[in-house]
Amino acid sequence: MPVLIDYPEAHVALVTIDNQAKRNAMSRAMMAELARLWDELERSNCRAIVLTGAGGEAFNAGADISADLSASAETARMVNRALLKTSSYPKPIVAAVNGVCAGGGVELLLSTDIRLAAPHARFGLPEVKWAIYPFGGATAKLVDQIGYVHAMKLLLTAELIDAEQALRIDLINDIVPAAKLIDSALAIARMIAANSPVAVQAVKQHISAGVAAAALAREAEEQAHGDRVRASADFVEGVSAFREKRAPKY
Repeated sequence: MPVLIDYPEAHVALVTIDNQAKRNAMSRAMMAELARLWDELERSNCRAIVLTGAGGEAFNAGADISADLSASAETARMVNRALLKTSSYPKPIVAAVNGVCAGGGVELLLSTDIRLAAPHARFGLPEVKWAIYPFGGATAKLVDQIGYVHAMKLLLTAELIDAEQALRIDLINDIVPAAKLIDSALAIARMIAANSPVAVQAVKQHISAGVAAAALAREAEEQAHGDRVRASADFVEGVSAFREKRAPKY
């Protein structure tokens, strides 16, 4: 399965996105599986979740651009759940960023609560380079989480930043040696799981409800912007350039 789940200790789940050939980029089918998994974990007795990518090169490179890029309202709802964009989710999530975290990978990261990264991790939102609208939550959440100027630089330049810069702009909590990354994330999850699950989940759900409400309020507007981009000649050129591994010409 491209989305793996393990329970390394009591009340702690380890979720691993596994599509190493494509830097753990997610197809629509993978996103549907991840959405289903969030539902399963929400109903379970899990108290904390660690989220990471398989291998040592990538956390999540976002959507698989070589696959289906349709964005109907139904697809958008599924993607929203996979990325927890508009969900008031009660279970705390610790991210262990073990490499490239780009596009939808950053948007998934924005739905986590505590974030550790390996020194070689890289972060970015390259969508505008390829004429794709970042509709997975970045335009709704990033400004609130790291501030206007930092968010706009990532969104408009499409540049990748290193772990040190991600730490400076508060996109992540800490940088951890790669060999210790998962153990460090599990240690934090263990601390969370030792606390009152009723209290922890009440805090998480209350805070995430506000974030989700803000994202939900902008969903229709975001869908309209995304539809406009997808209907453009730029979109055809950008996706073609990505798939042909060349620079786009706008």
